[in-house]
Amino acid sequence: MKKLSVLFIGLVLTSISINAQERDSGTIELIPNIGFSNSFLNGDEVEELESRSALQFGVVGDYYFNDRWSIRSGLSYFSMGGAVPGSELQLDYLNVPINANWHFGSTRKWNLNFGVSPGFLVTADIDGEDVKEFYKSFQLAITYGIGYKIEISDRFSILIDGQGVFGVTNILEEVDDFTRLNAGSSINVGGVFTF
Repeated sequence: MKKLSVLFIGLVLTSISINAQERDSGTIELIPNIGFSNSFLNGDEVEELESRSALQFGVVGDYYFNDRWSIRSGLSYFSMGGAVPGSELQLDYLNVPINANWHFGSTRKWNLNFGVSPGFLVTADIDGEDVKEFYKSFQLAITYGIGYKIEISDRFSILIDGQGVFGVTNILEEVDDFTRLNAGSSINVGGVFTF
């Protein structure tokens, strides 16, 4: 009898969890997040440059059109740049991702997102020296990612995701024959508040 009771409780909890992740049209999720980013530079003469690791944080939101699709946008502080031994180029951007987000799996706990991200340069320095005048204040990037939600309650989940950013515009100011592009990825954890 005890085993049957445990089985019954397990089935009830599973069915609650399965139904709870499906979202109706008009549902909004707000997701503050923090993560670890790793970035590097693409383009001309980057072979000697190493990657740069830093903290990433932001707040994004999902607006659901149905239980499978939402649009995701928000603000993200993303550290980019590169390094050589003993020196580091620090390029910090405020990104505004605009991504389509596909929720999949039987309980819609998984998601794939993809889109574009306008980025606005906040700081540019090499070893504490301001070099912002040499870099464009705007970059456009392609963004993509995958994530998984761990449900805590009907109104709160924890999101673990990986995001990628691939710049498509030259970040150098007034240089026509020399190209540098940002690229990077991050592993994040965030709280998902459902409204």
